[in-house]
Parts: sequence; C-alpha cells; structure tokens
Amino acid sequence: MKRPRSYSRVTQQTLSVLGKLIKAGRLDRELTAADLSERAGISRKTLRNIEKGEAGTEIGVVFEVSTLVGGRLFDFDDRVGAIHDARLEERLTLLPKRVRQSRQEVDDDF
Repeated sequence: MKRPRSYSRVTQQTLSVLGKLIKAGRLDRELTAADLSERAGISRKTLRNIEKGEAGTEIGVVFEVSTLVGGRLFDFDDRVGAIHDARLEERLTLLPKRVRQSRQEVDDDF
C-alpha cells in the first residue's frame, strides 16, 4: 500500500495560490471547466484538483493549464527567460555532473 506523501507548508501554500490563479484566469476568460480541461487534454477531475491546489498532478500539466488561462509563472518575458536559461546552463556546466558520497570514514578519535 502506498504511503501518502506529506508536503511542506510552503509547497501547499504555493499550490493553493497557483490553483486560485488558474481558476481566476479561467473565469476571467469565461471558460467553463469542461472547455479548459478539453483544451488541456485532461479530465475535469484533474482540473478540479489543480484549482483546489492539490498536489499530485504532473508539473508540466499544471504549467500548461496556467499558460492556457494566461497565467505568468515568472515575472519576465521570453527574452529574459532565455537569458536566465542560458546563465543557468553555464552554471550547471561548471558544477559536477553528480554528487558522490564519501566512502572514507573520518578518523576523528584523537
């Protein structure tokens, strides 16, 4: 049996805010839940879960639904987003590809 996952208060609050923004965007655009779920290719139940801020929906689906209702996930345009992406790509190039646990035990018994 799968154990339920717990989420931090910050994560729950962020999901709640994003869900409310999506619902407000849907209502502003006068889209029914059926219309938006059809455009996004998801079930109405999935849309309801997103709008309620429940965790578990794939992040790409949530972002796509947000985009369909005109939600902005970040406070920058496409050009600035591309610059941020390039900078992060450069930073990741300088960081190690993976992290390994040290196998040596530290002898700190003096």
